[in-house]
Amino acid sequence: MAVPARSCGSSSPGPARTARPWPGPGARRPAPRTPRPLLLLLPPLLLPLLAAPGTCAYSFPQQHTMQHWARRLEQEIDGVMRIFGGVQQLREIYKDNRNLFEVQENEPQKLVEKVAGDIENLLDRKVQALQRLANAAENFQKAHRWQDNIKEEDIMYYDAKADAELDDPESEDVERGSKTSTLRLDFVEDPNFKNKVNYSYTAVQIPTDIYKGSTVILNELNWTEALENVFIENRRQDPSLLWQVFGSATGVTRYYPATPWRAPKKIDLYDVRRRPWYIQGASSPKDMVIIVDVSGSVSGLTLKLMKTSVCEMLDTLSDDDYVNVASFNEKAQPVSCFTHLVQANVRNKKVFKEAVQGMVAKGTTGYKAGFEYAFDQLQNSNITRANCNKMIMMFTDGGEDRVQDIFEKYNWPNRTVRVFTFSVGQHNYDVTPLQWMACANKGYYFEIPSIGAIRINTQEYLDVLGRPMVLAGKEAKQVQWTNVYEDALGLGLVVTGTLPVFNLTQDSPGEKKNQLILGVMGIDVALSDIKRLTPNYTLGANGYVFAINLNGYVLLHPNLKPQTTNFREPVTLDFLDAELEDENKEEIRRSMIDGNKGHKQIRTLVKSLDERYIDEVTRNYTWVPIRSTNYSLGLVLPPYSTFYLQANLSDQILQVKYFEFLLPSSFESEGHVFIAPREYCKDLNASDNNTEFLKNFIELMEKVTPDSKQCNNFLLHNLILDTGITQQLVERVWRDQDLNTYSLLAVFAATDGGITRIFPNKAAEDWTENPEPFNASFYRRSLDNHGYIFKPPHQDTLLRPLELENDTVGILVSTAVELSLGGHMLRPAVVGVKLDLEAWAEKFKVLASNRTHQDQPQKQCGPSSHCEMDCEVNNEDLLCVLIDDGGFLVLSNQNHQWDQESFDYQAACAPQPPGNLGAAPRGVFVPTIADVLNLAWWTSAAAWSLFQQLLYGLIYHSWFQAEPAEAEGSPEARASSCVMKQTQYYFGSVNASYNAIIDCGNCSRLFHAQRLTNTNLLFVVAEKPLCSQCEAGWLLQKEAHCPADGPEQCELVQRPRYRRGPHICFDYNATEDTSDCGRGASFPPSLGVLVSLQLLLLLGLPPRPQPQVHASRRL
Repeated sequence: MAVPARSCGSSSPGPARTARPWPGPGARRPAPRTPRPLLLLLPPLLLPLLAAPGTCAYSFPQQHTMQHWARRLEQEIDGVMRIFGGVQQLREIYKDNRNLFEVQENEPQKLVEKVAGDIENLLDRKVQALQRLANAAENFQKAHRWQDNIKEEDIMYYDAKADAELDDPESEDVERGSKTSTLRLDFVEDPNFKNKVNYSYTAVQIPTDIYKGSTVILNELNWTEALENVFIENRRQDPSLLWQVFGSATGVTRYYPATPWRAPKKIDLYDVRRRPWYIQGASSPKDMVIIVDVSGSVSGLTLKLMKTSVCEMLDTLSDDDYVNVASFNEKAQPVSCFTHLVQANVRNKKVFKEAVQGMVAKGTTGYKAGFEYAFDQLQNSNITRANCNKMIMMFTDGGEDRVQDIFEKYNWPNRTVRVFTFSVGQHNYDVTPLQWMACANKGYYFEIPSIGAIRINTQEYLDVLGRPMVLAGKEAKQVQWTNVYEDALGLGLVVTGTLPVFNLTQDSPGEKKNQLILGVMGIDVALSDIKRLTPNYTLGANGYVFAINLNGYVLLHPNLKPQTTNFREPVTLDFLDAELEDENKEEIRRSMIDGNKGHKQIRTLVKSLDERYIDEVTRNYTWVPIRSTNYSLGLVLPPYSTFYLQANLSDQILQVKYFEFLLPSSFESEGHVFIAPREYCKDLNASDNNTEFLKNFIELMEKVTPDSKQCNNFLLHNLILDTGITQQLVERVWRDQDLNTYSLLAVFAATDGGITRIFPNKAAEDWTENPEPFNASFYRRSLDNHGYIFKPPHQDTLLRPLELENDTVGILVSTAVELSLGGHMLRPAVVGVKLDLEAWAEKFKVLASNRTHQDQPQKQCGPSSHCEMDCEVNNEDLLCVLIDDGGFLVLSNQNHQWDQESFDYQAACAPQPPGNLGAAPRGVFVPTIADVLNLAWWTSAAAWSLFQQLLYGLIYHSWFQAEPAEAEGSPEARASSCVMKQTQYYFGSVNASYNAIIDCGNCSRLFHAQRLTNTNLLFVVAEKPLCSQCEAGWLLQKEAHCPADGPEQCELVQRPRYRRGPHICFDYNATEDTSDCGRGASFPPSLGVLVSLQLLLLLGLPPRPQPQVHASRRL
């Protein structure tokens, strides 16, 4: 394409431009825009790059010239990698050592069925222990004789909070002198529990707002003491058992083995009845509508009590439940954007809680409007819901209308909807209508006169819901497995098997069967124990096992890594949020939830380990159900991981020879070796410092052999084999090469066996990649991509250049080594080089110029001659850059691009570690740098956004200061779940090049983009503009909080993901006795508790615990 030269003559300067300030931490990120026409999008892209107008003798380079530059760059990269990478030589080394290893096959169907069977067996042992505990508890309670005159000094038990209370001189027990005979125990450290424990006793935890000396609590402590021997016997039969817990409906928790309670810094609000596992085990799923009276009489403290009560009520719901919240006066309306019942997951409950705070009292009370709205919600069958335990929870300050006509219309005679009424605040209204509503509709009436009564009265409705379950008897005695959640005693992420415990007592022969639920038995299983049953290293770096439950939430997945956890919230990460969602994965998820087997090969997008890149890859998914559970197990394998190498080093002399190359004394001649910190042997001491870990490893190997029974022979043999193979690469290729000739800082090789060898030895001082190849982003990306993968320096390297050896900064270039052995294809290693950034930046300008080599003088263009611009001579008028497939800058012809401030831009855009709980989906916007050569890519506003900022930064680099890091918030803030939104960029299917002329007002701009073959690089040449007339906008790649848990949350509930609830519902029994339906406040509240908790509500201050509230069983 012929391009006229710029006309000669003076040009007046354009209008002055003012740099726009960089958005601060609170700035809202622009929403992704729809594609716009090319000429509307591209002007702001290149607009801010104007320097002085170019000399009139130069013209924009021709397309064939820029393609020539691109070929020179390709040849230079390929030549360096062929000489120093050693791909071909490493292939030959593997073939020469063919007798030292075998090629094994991963058979997906057999693998996944074996792992599913192992998990089933593990969980089945816990089920047997649960059944023994539940049966024993029912028998112990049945045999127990109630004692009205029982005293605190009559009971001996270990109070888990006693040590903390005695250490606190202001604690309630110290003030009044505890009469309880609390045991003093000795503890031993147990790594399985990550805690100090005592195996001879159980521990008891009683909520802060429950009085320990009440008759109910003392009788509970009396009969549950007998569980201690059953706990101990369970552990004898299965030493792998972790926490065994009985959560009582009175609030008492007895657990084994004994360990001191983890007392928080503030008031301890732990109540077992609000734990996810207890809620799930104590009742069937629920469809709940909460209606709140916001008439004018509800104001001040009463309204605050109602808001707090609703929030506490929401905390009693789990992911199997559905809920909506509405306010009413003369009319009823939802408090949030949700117009129907929605799943009671963490993010939806958060929306409700925030919306409830906006309720305002006005108008007159209209119970009719509230109940009509609630019944309409429950009768809506066109939505996803639990379809079990339908109920209405009404919070009001009182009224006279019984709305009997509404109940006759919607609920009688079958009474399929339970009605619970809550009289809130201190007033003189007649509560008889509220009591009648509850009693006439199989519900219960509660009073909440003050904040001290909220927690206990918003959770005891579960006892009513438990009645049909108790009356169903053995049919309801089914073990359920929970979602993933954080263990309150420090085990980390766990799932819990639960089994309800029923009251089997009868007042006298012939009396009606008791309908009380005594509590829930639970046994924890750490996710780490389940993960140990899965294959670790035979699946390769990008293969993995995952498992999901009926909600589609993962309990196993490599991306289930919550940075912040909160024991009050389950960790609910959906499979489609753990990965990048597409139609194929939706189909796989549905099939797994339905309990089917299946296999499917798909093309999908995956996010890199460092979350900076997106790759399109092929994956094989295989899945089977885990019998006797509500879980399903999946296996994901790339095609190149179908086969793997298994070392066979039977020659002990060879073992010793290869092992010597792990000794630091060999590093100077053979290169530095990092070994992956794997569990090679049981007695190997772990360390985060690889030098120390290697030292520990060597010391252990001097005592044991690789064939020792205490060691993982597969891991050890493969490690030693790869040590020898990479040493042969040094010997054949690296040792005799001069790295400085090609401006290389280092060469390296990493293997599946866990070896990373860096040459020369001194280069290891600046090596920042993970010593575990399977956790190194360059390693995993190289396996998934063909050709040479460039990884530009990261934030820390660029911001701390003075701390680096010789002040050098490097660019990693890596590629996978593909082997074909016996017709089987596999990729057991990655090799690469580390380029000297500064030297290659100069080389880049030469290769993208009219010079043939660096020593040749620069070509000068006279005033009367016609010349093409190049990236070296005309760097003030021509922008030339290499960017990688994530949009990150690799090389540039702009000298000031390497200033600290310029590179700070990359730091601002690099994704940060997620600070979410995994409870909400992280919206990942995945545009494509695809079709560099066609309109689709160039008209994608999102795809251009990062590149756009890159170009702006060349002139206004001061805009790209890193945003201030947000400090870790308060404990409450850290524990709160949130949605993080990221933007990644990737290449799709593209042609070779693309050219365009851009028009922006009076400006005419030219640019050319060219993919470099066999790399992940894009070469861009752009003319700097002559004027500034277009508005500039940009998007950030930096991970950012989505406001209100995501702007699409209200829309997402309109398209709920597929799920299945528990198979059986217990919400009705003809023999249920509903006569006990409430009689107001049932415990004498402590004045101290009420005063301190009122201050907590009104002032937001943490009160000093004063546990004097009496617990009682009312049902």
